[in-house]
Amino acid sequence: MEHDEQYMRRAIDVARRARWRSRPNPWVGALVVTSEGEVFEGATSEPGGAHAEITALQAAGDKSSGSTLYCTLEPCNHTGRTGPCTEAIIAAGVSRVVIGIEDPDDKVRGSGIARLRAAGLDVIIGVEHSAVTHQLRAYVHHRTTGRPFVVVKMATTIDGRVTSPSPSERWLTGVPARTRVHELRADSDAILVGAGTVRADDPELTTRLVDGPSPRRVVLGTAPAGAKVHPCLEWSGDLESLLDQLGADGVVQLLVEGGPTVVTSFEHAGLIDEFIVHLAGLVAGGSDTPSMLVGSGDATANDVHRGDITSVTPFGNDLEIIFTPRRERATT
Repeated sequence: MEHDEQYMRRAIDVARRARWRSRPNPWVGALVVTSEGEVFEGATSEPGGAHAEITALQAAGDKSSGSTLYCTLEPCNHTGRTGPCTEAIIAAGVSRVVIGIEDPDDKVRGSGIARLRAAGLDVIIGVEHSAVTHQLRAYVHHRTTGRPFVVVKMATTIDGRVTSPSPSERWLTGVPARTRVHELRADSDAILVGAGTVRADDPELTTRLVDGPSPRRVVLGTAPAGAKVHPCLEWSGDLESLLDQLGADGVVQLLVEGGPTVVTSFEHAGLIDEFIVHLAGLVAGGSDTPSMLVGSGDATANDVHRGDITSVTPFGNDLEIIFTPRRERATT
């Protein structure tokens, strides 16, 4: 219908509110739009609480009868900590359901859609598909691979250096960019650094600049006793096994804030799903401080990772560039 895209975009906006509280469940937004045009919103609650569809239906009450329900993700059709959303939708008398994407979780995948259609509801799938897929990319990745979505965040000077040439300067970027980093931490279930970073900087790796949950902490190697990063998982095995374990533990997104050696190890293993680079408004001026990655730098065109710049956003005097690498290597 004419307004389906408009309402789905509003449901996507509602879903943003659930990101910091819903994991490892997906952050979902829903709207109940009555035949008179009234709109009632719902977002996913904490694990064990109501799903977005139920929240919206409860807000609408008796007005749900004959309404259209918009939800960014396919409603569930199984009993977990809560009952099936499909049965609540049917019982409320909803006549039409518009869905952004099918749920990739094996417990749901298509069964919610099938149940609603079997009950006689009109079900539309794929409205604002790209936008919903992007919003839920970490969840989709986790449910399809069993591993967390790996985001690498690094700050660099204009000329590609990751530390300041001045020993007195701890940060390359300003307060707006650093606040944004804490938002990224709140978006993530776990954060990873190398033991070298812990020894050099003794970071807390918390979300103290924003009102969001702090991720669990992972250190490659052994963290010194008394380091602020404790309690943490200390890991000395291979990275793929680490991702398997974190994924099984419900880590949907892993934020890597390690130095060049750690990031290079993830990059060489092809395990990075997204780079977030904060380009600081300064030039190191030929400094011999390290660059983003370590190595000889003699890669051929077949060795480099190409990809897509998906967004460029200013934060004060700094610039955030989000880059998604393609899985295949370049060819000549």
